[in-house]
Amino acid sequence: MTPTSMRLLEELRGHGRMTWLEAEQGWMAAPDDVVTALSGNGFEECKREETTSRRDSRPAGGVWQGVNTRTGAVASAIWVNRLVWPQAIVFITVDGEPLRGDGPSPEIDAHDEDGGEG
Repeated sequence: MTPTSMRLLEELRGHGRMTWLEAEQGWMAAPDDVVTALSGNGFEECKREETTSRRDSRPAGGVWQGVNTRTGAVASAIWVNRLVWPQAIVFITVDGEPLRGDGPSPEIDAHDEDGGEG
């Protein structure tokens, strides 16, 4: 993966639309924002599913998977919606490696102007 391959996800972080939750080991974000960013970074959707609650038919969570046909890389996002939170918890992986917000990563640091989440 090149350092610019996750530029759109980093933009979500920079604008406060994607925040790392250490206790959850995932990201607080709108799933559609994450999927749009992954798609914009060259990942073409090959799977998308959502689950619904039996009580209110609202989506309880979902999964999205995309492949970059140029590089062969696979990205996935799995999310869980929480009733009390406006955004979901999203778990993101690229080629089986989790995208985390708790440490230096060449993909993230190349575009992180403030050196962290703020």
